Amino acid sequence: MSISGFVNFDPEKEIPSLEGRVIFVTGGTAGLGKESVEALAKHDPTHIYFTGRNTEAGESLIADVKKTNPNVGITFMKMDMASLSSVKRACDQFSHDRLDLLMCNAGIMDTPPTLSEEGLEIHFAVNHLAHAMVIQKLLPIMVRTAELPGSDVRLVSLTSTGWRGHPKNGIAFSTLRTKQEDLTLLGINLRYGQSKIANILYAAEIARRYPSIKAVSVHPGVVATDLVNNLPAMRRAFIYSTIWLMGGGVVEPKKGCLSQLWVAAGAKRDDLVNGAFYMPVGVLSNNKLDKFAKSEELASELWSYTDGVLAKVA
Repeated sequence: MSISGFVNFDPEKEIPSLEGRVIFVTGGTAGLGKESVEALAKHDPTHIYFTGRNTEAGESLIADVKKTNPNVGITFMKMDMASLSSVKRACDQFSHDRLDLLMCNAGIMDTPPTLSEEGLEIHFAVNHLAHAMVIQKLLPIMVRTAELPGSDVRLVSLTSTGWRGHPKNGIAFSTLRTKQEDLTLLGINLRYGQSKIANILYAAEIARRYPSIKAVSVHPGVVATDLVNNLPAMRRAFIYSTIWLMGGGVVEPKKGCLSQLWVAAGAKRDDLVNGAFYMPVGVLSNNKLDKFAKSEELASELWSYTDGVLAKVA
């Protein structure tokens, strides 16, 4: 660890052999997800599943991975995160008898007010509920894997310091089946903040309910992915200037993925705090969370609400 408190982490050298491990990454065809798939594939896992909407991009990544490591098994699963039924059907393609790492990486930011296929606010639907569906479908096999000798099962939930822009009381449950157009304050999209605090709360709740699984949330930093690059110019300038004033900067995906790779495979299992929130790279940051992001009561309410929604998906 460096003097600044950040972990000096080189994934090529410090991720151990992943032989025998099975991995699942959402949003793997571009940005942080693509970088993570490519990095993990170099360490000989048995199989990597990754999701996305673009079949051509999925096939291209498979070809790239096979050039680097022809022995790794790899499967692209077409998945529309704005449709819980699509997510549910896609997860049925998972065919292995173990799952060692689930990386909930996919996400959207600053999308105009709209609803998902099931009629829920789009950021909450994609960033939280779609991942909750993936988790619900794969959790039984993760629990069974955790019972195996020498297992190290981890769940990584990507969040953002944008969680700070959550609405009053954390999550506006009563209006989630609307576009929540009122959740904008001084140009800040509170709908995005709401979905990102949900990522933190849900990971912490999984850690409490399933302690055999190391479940953590992680902020990757501000990364030059399409989430930022495709924003309107004024919004992009606002994000860049805010980060600059805070003494930070925008990083490229190859560097931005270090945070999630560290918690996913670089850190020793005993060095991770179950249910915790990490900042780049490897900085335990629960002390940065407010009372809502640390609330066990809110996490329990989120769990119950989520279960109710997912139970109705055909």
